[in-house]
Amino acid sequence: MSAPVKISSGKVVLEGDLTLPRQGRGIVVFAHGSGSSRHSPRNRRVARVLQDAGLATLLMDLLTVEEEAVDIRTAHLRFDIGLLAERLAGATDWLTENDLTQHLNIGYFGASTGAAAALVAAAERRGAVKAVVSRGGRPDLAFDYLPKVKAPTLLIVGGDDEPVIGMNRDAMEKMKAQCKLVIVPGATHLFEEPGKLDEVAKLARDWFLRYLGS
Repeated sequence: MSAPVKISSGKVVLEGDLTLPRQGRGIVVFAHGSGSSRHSPRNRRVARVLQDAGLATLLMDLLTVEEEAVDIRTAHLRFDIGLLAERLAGATDWLTENDLTQHLNIGYFGASTGAAAALVAAAERRGAVKAVVSRGGRPDLAFDYLPKVKAPTLLIVGGDDEPVIGMNRDAMEKMKAQCKLVIVPGATHLFEEPGKLDEVAKLARDWFLRYLGS
């Protein structure tokens, strides 16, 4: 089953795309990166790999249409990690209350600034979030929340994304939960090189299958 959904989060309603395999083995919520949306081709490509493995997915916009119009001009809201994390936590509550998804363990897949939001939301919803995967993430933007994250966390960084490698190594030292850093050789920040995003998708798939259970 695949369907558009509307997700209440605080005072706003956000747009999302929910895909539920016949027998879901957990659900992964995508938190996109700077200036992106639920239509991000990179996240959708990863989502297809997860769906093929029996994982449900929720791709959602973290900003409303009006907010996105403002952000295109100012590039401000995409770096408001507190706001994005609040929206992600709201989506988590929505999943735990929805009859179709409340039985599924929840994981987060965050990219760039979306990964920071995912880590903050994972710290705030410790009982609900069972696994986190970060692609080219900015965990430095969630630094104070890192010790509070309980979910096993996989940090994936491109081998040519040197500043971000350092940020993720620093994050590992700060985290108390199980944490693993994987550096993908020859990949830059967006993993645009041939085959590199496929590596990310397989790493994420295996991590979520391991920690979200059956």
